[in-house]
Amino acid sequence: MSKMSRDKGKRGEREVATIIRSHGFEARRGQQHRGGSDSPDVIHNIPNVYIEVKFREQFNVYNALEKAMIEASPYNIPVVFHRKKRTGWVVSMAADDFLCAMKLIREEIHQCHRPYRKRDL
Repeated sequence: MSKMSRDKGKRGEREVATIIRSHGFEARRGQQHRGGSDSPDVIHNIPNVYIEVKFREQFNVYNALEKAMIEASPYNIPVVFHRKKRTGWVVSMAADDFLCAMKLIREEIHQCHRPYRKRDL
């Protein structure tokens, strides 16, 4: 992997951590450079969620989800944040996980929802 690719990945991880913090959670970039490759991309306090970050022009979302499923503990929901240049961040996860999460937050979802704007993507 080239230095430019690694730098882009680090930038993506920092961006995602910033987004998570802007919603009231704690988050910081994982410390892959200090330890092994088993460190998560983003360390956060969102309960039962494992986050994988992909900042690439082209990638396979299924491969990214599979990687997140392997790395997440059995009780964590694997989530992939991804984007390409000049676009907003998108989150991908298994449909069953999404629907289970919606059951849990059904009462509070109205507090987070905002009108959709095309420029968000």
